[in-house]
Parts: sequence; C-alpha cells; structure tokens
Amino acid sequence: MSKALSVDLRVRVLAAVSVGATHREAADRFGVSAASVSRWRNLQLRQGDVRPGPLGGDRNSRKTEAHGDVIMAWLAEHRDGTLFELRDALAEQGVTISKSALHRFLVRHGQTRKKDWPRDRAEPPGRLGAASALVR
Repeated sequence: MSKALSVDLRVRVLAAVSVGATHREAADRFGVSAASVSRWRNLQLRQGDVRPGPLGGDRNSRKTEAHGDVIMAWLAEHRDGTLFELRDALAEQGVTISKSALHRFLVRHGQTRKKDWPRDRAEPPGRLGAASALVR
C-alpha cells in the first residue's frame, strides 16, 4: 500500500501556490500531480491543515454497527431466519445493508446463521444433458 506524501511537502507545495504559482506549476516543480495540489488546497481550506487522513481500513462496518441493536433483536426473535430475510426486514425499516455486510457483522459478533436452503443455483453445465443422454 502506498504512503501519504509528507506534510512538509504538502506545506511547501501550498506555499508556492499562495505566492502565485498555479496548481499545475507547483505540481511540476515538486513532482506531484495537479490533482493532489487541488486536493491539498481544499483540505487546507476545509480543515485548516494538510495532514493526511487514515489510509485503508474498514470504512463501512460502522454503518452496520449503527444498526447492531436492531439486527441482534431480530436475530433473537427469528432463530431460524436467513441473511436474506434479515436483509429484507431491515429494508422494510429503511435500512439498506448487503447480505455480505450482514454476514461480516455476524462473524464479528460470534453469531452463526443457517444457509439459505434450497439453493437457487443452476445445475452445473452439461450435467442435465449427460443424464438425459443415458436415459432413452
């Protein structure tokens, strides 16, 4: 994974912009992209400094965790419920969470769910044709 460019470099680039250089000129001078200069300038205007935010990591689980009480209450009431049923119940309440996000939530909280059976999968290719060829 790449690292964020140093705060020192960001400050020097923005200092060049503040004395009259265009974003493209400052970018060429310091070997960064003009888009980075624009992002850093917006960051400076928005939050007052140019410190980089955290890189990577899980940014979506907090959406699921915000509804954790509702999810756990539903699980307590519907012991045999599937992830699809849970997802649909949440959707009725206006909460949109994918089945895979619900699965990751349950794994994090040590819960297990039954699989959705019977599966709505197609037969493997050629299987039906091979069986029908034997029965004539």
